Amino acid sequence: MSPKTSESGGKAGAKGGAVTPARIIVVLLAVLALIFIFENTRATKIRLLIPEVTMPLWMALLATAVIGALCGAYFMKRRS
Repeated sequence: MSPKTSESGGKAGAKGGAVTPARIIVVLLAVLALIFIFENTRATKIRLLIPEVTMPLWMALLATAVIGALCGAYFMKRRS
């Protein structure tokens, strides 16, 4: 086997399917964040610049988490 073939095969396999400690930590943090979000169900007033709306707190927390995840994914994609 040539070095080129073995290098490309090793990299592709390690990147896609390996369960690493970092991936486990990310999954645990995501689960903890979702538990926190769905435990906070009471209605709250939220002010965004001028308008004030009343909505369940879990919706505001979930929207903030999704926006943060999208921003993080964008910057990580841009970085590589």
